[in-house]
Amino acid sequence: MFTGIVTDVGKVRHVEKRGDTHIVIATRYDVSAIESGASIACAGACMTVVDKGSAKDRWFAFTASGETLSKTTLGTWKVGDMVNLERPMRVGDEFGGHIVTGHVDAVAEIVGAEPEGESLRLTFEVPVKFAKLIAPKGSVALDGVSLTVNDVTGPRFGVNIIPHTRKVTTFGRAKPGMKVNFEVDLLARYVSRLVKP
Repeated sequence: MFTGIVTDVGKVRHVEKRGDTHIVIATRYDVSAIESGASIACAGACMTVVDKGSAKDRWFAFTASGETLSKTTLGTWKVGDMVNLERPMRVGDEFGGHIVTGHVDAVAEIVGAEPEGESLRLTFEVPVKFAKLIAPKGSVALDGVSLTVNDVTGPRFGVNIIPHTRKVTTFGRAKPGMKVNFEVDLLARYVSRLVKP
């Protein structure tokens, strides 16, 4: 489980398609403390570490299946792309964001970007079937970042990106046309399932 609080921005170091897709991410994490089989949220997608580097050459690798590629932006990644990273939450850790599973629901697209005070107001569009799961003042995870929804109009919703978030995540490069991984709030997902006729 994750909280949507990004703790590193890694860089895609290698991409190899070989049945599934093998991806290597350079990181500032102490990879000696990462066990093989551990989970890391990569742009919001929970991925399993299958290999790693050393204390001097810090990187980890994971394999993305066809299912993962069909639901996320991972299939479009290329060497040099920046990626929001988060290690799993441990019992006793500060819970700063919201419950994020790392199970990406769909790809959202930035359709608007406007300055608003010191913040950046971004408007996203998601597939229509997810519109009912997004609520004003509710939470969403976008590329692994826990964000509060300001307004919703059909399949479009707005969020404000404060300067700190722009500095420590990939949203510092946000612009219209950019696509991100989208995860609905876990509670909204289950409530929808319970009330569905």
